[in-house]
Amino acid sequence: MKPLKVKDDIYRLGSVDWDRRIFDALIPLPDGTSYNAYLIKGSEKTVLIDTDDPAFRDEFMEQMEEVDKLDYLVSLHAEQDHSGCIPFVLEKFPEAKLVVSPKCKNMEMDLLHIPEEKFVTVADGETLSLGNKTLKFIHTPWVHWPETMSAWLEEDRIMFTCDFFGSHLAVSNIFVTDKARTYDAAKRYYAEIMMPFRKIISKNLQKVLTYDIDMIAPSHGPIYRDPELIIEAHKEWVDAPPKNLVVLPYISMHESTRLMVDRLVEALIKNGVEVEQFNLEVTDLGKLAMMLVDAATIVIASPTVLGGPHPAAVYAAYLANVLRPKALFASVMGSYGWSDRVVPVISGLIKDLKVEVLEPVLSKGAPTQETFEAIDRLAENIATKHKEAGVM
Repeated sequence: MKPLKVKDDIYRLGSVDWDRRIFDALIPLPDGTSYNAYLIKGSEKTVLIDTDDPAFRDEFMEQMEEVDKLDYLVSLHAEQDHSGCIPFVLEKFPEAKLVVSPKCKNMEMDLLHIPEEKFVTVADGETLSLGNKTLKFIHTPWVHWPETMSAWLEEDRIMFTCDFFGSHLAVSNIFVTDKARTYDAAKRYYAEIMMPFRKIISKNLQKVLTYDIDMIAPSHGPIYRDPELIIEAHKEWVDAPPKNLVVLPYISMHESTRLMVDRLVEALIKNGVEVEQFNLEVTDLGKLAMMLVDAATIVIASPTVLGGPHPAAVYAAYLANVLRPKALFASVMGSYGWSDRVVPVISGLIKDLKVEVLEPVLSKGAPTQETFEAIDRLAENIATKHKEAGVM
C-alpha cells in the first residue's frame, strides 16, 4: 500500500491487517485492525509518527523508500505493534533522532535494544519545530501503558493519539465513513484495553479537549474528520453514570443454572430492568466487555465444579475485576451438589470492583419453587437499587 494523503504534506503510512482475529493472544478482532503511522513534511524538518507491526516490516519499509530524509521519529507508545519497525527505520535513516517520553525511552531500550544515544526525550507540553509546522507533545499516560503520549500538530489542528481514541477496524478508507460501525469498534476497543484506566483517561480526555481539534488520527482504525463522534462517545463511556442494565454471564452443565438464569431474566424484565445474558460456553468476550461499559449490575451464574465455580465463570469474574467497569452492584447465582463454594470464590475474584454485593441465590440440586422466589426477590432488589442510584 502506498502512503495516503491526509492533508497537504501529511501522509498516512502503515498497513491494514484484514485477517487478524486475535490480539495479544487475548483480544478478539472480528473486524481485523490497522497499524497507522504518519509522515509530516515540514519546510525544514520531516518527522514520522510511530511505525508498524513487525509482521508488516517489508510493506512498511517499501513505503519508507519514498521518503528522502527523516529528521525525527516520534514514538508515542512502546508497544511493538507501533514501535516494532523502529530499528529498521533507524537503520535506514541513522541521522534521525527518536523522540519519546522519558518512560518510553527506558521501555524501548528494553524491548527493542535501541542505543541510548538515539533518543531525545520530551517533557509534557514541549514543542518541536518542523519549520512551518509545530508539534506539541502531550503526556497521556495509561492509554493504555504508562509511557504513552499524544502529539498536537498546531497549524493543521490534528491530534495524533496512538491507542487513545482508536478502534480495531480494517477498512479501505483512511477516514471514518460508517459512523455506526466505527462507534461499535471503538467501544469494543475501549472496553477491552482502556476501561481499567477510566479515571486517568478522564483526566487525559480533559487535557486534549483544551485544543481546538479538527481531526483525530489514532494508530488503529480510521481517522476522525468529525472528532465529536469519538470525543462524545468517550465522555459517555468514561464519565457518564451506568445504565439501567444487568450483565449476566453464565454457564450451565446440567440445566440447573440455566433455569435460574431464565427466571432472573424474566423477573428483571418484569421489573423494568434491561438485561444482557452471555452464555460463557460460546460468548465473544469482547462483546461481554462492551456491555460491561454500561452495566449498573453484574450477576455471575455458575454451577459447582470440583468444589468451586466453573472455570469459565472464574474467567468472567476475573475479566470483570481487571476491567473495572462503572457497575454499582453485583451478585452471584449458582447450583451445587455437595459443596457450595461458588459464592465465596467468585466474591473474592471481584474484590477490586467498587460494588455493593447483593444477596446471592444458590440452589442445592435443581432449582425449586423456593429458589425461584429468591431469584424474584433478587430481581426486585436490583430494580430498587437502580431506582435509588438514579439509573432507572
